[in-house]
Amino acid sequence: MDTFTVRDLRERTGELIRDAESGELAVVTKHGKPVFVAVPFSEEVVASGILFVLAARFFQENLLSLGKAARFAGCSIPEFVDYLDKVGIPTVQYPAEELEQELEAIG
Repeated sequence: MDTFTVRDLRERTGELIRDAESGELAVVTKHGKPVFVAVPFSEEVVASGILFVLAARFFQENLLSLGKAARFAGCSIPEFVDYLDKVGIPTVQYPAEELEQELEAIG
């Protein structure tokens, strides 16, 4: 997720649009404070709704926990887990080293 200032909107509009076309969210700030989030328009946004799409992205980028993302989307955790599965986002995100340690502890 990129951050753009209000001034950047004038000077880096092309970059913002390219990021949106590639599916990237962007936060626009004014005097260092977030003003709005630029969300790429897609079929997923239309089908699932903006709150689900944003919550999934924030969860995927480790900005929100699973429970907080579900609350943000306005649904239960099981409903949100089903949505994440549908869009191919894993609900458990182990770094490879941590997964290996867990598997060694079990076996």
